[in-house]
This record gives sequence, C-alpha cells and structure tokens, in this order.
Amino acid sequence: MDVLPGGTATFLLLFGLFLGAFAVRSGLRLVRVLRVVRHGERAEGRCADRRVEDRGTGTENRYRTEYVFAFRTPDGREVEFTDHAPGPFGFEVGAPVRVSYDPAAPDLRATVAGPGAWGPLLMPAVFATVLGLFSLGLLAGFAVMGW
Repeated sequence: MDVLPGGTATFLLLFGLFLGAFAVRSGLRLVRVLRVVRHGERAEGRCADRRVEDRGTGTENRYRTEYVFAFRTPDGREVEFTDHAPGPFGFEVGAPVRVSYDPAAPDLRATVAGPGAWGPLLMPAVFATVLGLFSLGLLAGFAVMGW
C-alpha cells in the first residue's frame, strides 16, 4: 500500500524539493556573508555574550551555543548581532573580533567571518553543497522512476 500517490517517485520529488529549498537558503546566506566580507566596512568588535541553550532531553544535539558580538559604528552607535558557527572552538566573552558590516544596515548585515573565524562561511557552503548534491540525486531518481 502506497502512502503517497505515485509512491516512491512522489517521495523522491517532494524530499528532493525540500532539501533543495534548504540548499538554496544556505547558498543565499553564503552569498550575503561573502558580499559583506568583500564590500562591507570593517570595525573592531568583541564577543559580548555566549549563550548556551538547552534543547531538552531526547534531542541529538542537546546544547546549542549562540554567540553575540558587539561593535561600534563610526557614528558612535553600539550594534549587537549574532553570527552562525564562528569557529570550531568559539570565542570567550570579551575576546576581540574583526567585524565586517553593511553600513546601510549594520544591525541586520554583520559578520565575524574572516581570518580566525571561517565558520560563518564554511557552514553555509557545506550545507549548500551537500544538500544541493543530495537534492539533485533525489530529483534525478524521480526523473528515472516517475517521469
């Protein structure tokens, strides 16, 4: 008994599109971070806070660490932001960081990506590549089975 109309072919199509959406999202994040690193302004900042979130028992990655960074714009405004996966070992609170930001929206487009913190570039690149390839494989399977 098939759960979905079309059975395996429909599953391959839906799952391939689902993973493809995440690959596109990661790719867009990568492009935004690269644009800010290449064309944005630079400022000296610091790690303002390190928050550990407990997701509860029964989850594979029970604890999630989120880093909050702060920097001051040339007009004196203090900006705080979070960034994804700053590096394999993270940062201590108060540690100096180099911030790249978009002067038009520093609170929305800022990153610590660059020397010493390649995580904000590597994580979206890995997700976009792996999920994109897996999605293409599933969609190719759909084309072979159900087209």
